[in-house]
Amino acid sequence: MQTVRWGILSTGYIANLFAEGLTAVDDAEIRAVGSRSQSSAETFGERWGVPNRHASYEALARDPDVDVIYIGTPHPYHFEHTLLCLEAGKHVLIEKPFAMNARQARRMIELARSKDLFLMEAMWTRFLPAMVQVREWLDAGAIGEVELVRANLSFMAGFDPASRLFAPELGGGALLDVGIYPISFASMIFGTPKTIASTACLGQTGTDNRSAYLLGYEGGKTALLSSAVRLGVPVEAEIIGTQGYIRLHEPWINPRVVTLATPAAPGVESRLIFEGNVFDTQTMHLPTQGNGYNYEAIEVGECLRAGRRESRVMPLDESLAIMETLDAIRAQWGLTYPNE
Repeated sequence: MQTVRWGILSTGYIANLFAEGLTAVDDAEIRAVGSRSQSSAETFGERWGVPNRHASYEALARDPDVDVIYIGTPHPYHFEHTLLCLEAGKHVLIEKPFAMNARQARRMIELARSKDLFLMEAMWTRFLPAMVQVREWLDAGAIGEVELVRANLSFMAGFDPASRLFAPELGGGALLDVGIYPISFASMIFGTPKTIASTACLGQTGTDNRSAYLLGYEGGKTALLSSAVRLGVPVEAEIIGTQGYIRLHEPWINPRVVTLATPAAPGVESRLIFEGNVFDTQTMHLPTQGNGYNYEAIEVGECLRAGRRESRVMPLDESLAIMETLDAIRAQWGLTYPNE
């Protein structure tokens, strides 16, 4: 497979971002797009130079010119659209969150494995250069044993009960839309939590306007996480260890600047005072190429060429474990979605 031939299922905002990202990938091309209407498929196709333009998702899934399909539909449709594409023999990159719940995620994974097809959750932030650098520091033990992770992703959106951010039937609320980012970030570092405590402010539609999560791990390791769609909070993250910390500067979900802080040597002039401790710091500027969505597409291409059916950076068992964590959090609030 020299050039990966992509199909894009959906013509919405996130689908356009992914299409833009693909323009920065040399060995990938968009061969087809699927929409619920021909006019939308034509508009998308004209914008991105897509030759095959389908008026249904079923037609896209059957397109023989497509190797892998990116699914960018709203949360509640991830399950059925993933099954549609897998049943048609297509590899799949599915936008986060992976599904609406762990039951759906488990079925998606089972089908992909039974058909020997690639499947991955499109957690694009994991593949950015700055996040790769963070993992290299962690793997090298640069900050000792990691004990604490802090991360937030919040923004202030205007209230619209019909919007995907607030409508229960669209999986609205902070948790699935933005809370998954800090939860997945903590999962990347610590794995699956042993204990889960959470709180939420439920809005007029019954979904969470803002929520916070306290996750506990073996040995007392902790993640302090939060998200919101009705509150503006600095979008920052820190990983704190026994021998220093790593800071992902705002906005940490698309980090371009990361700082490694380690204890200053005796007699060395300190450059940072943090919580009463003296640290030497190393700040790296790691800008992304393209809009950032290209890196997850590169990962898919590399996996397909190597014959791998899942990513080592975003493995399927971890996506399932994250969905189980999201389910457990929602259960504490009594929040269910009408179509799950």
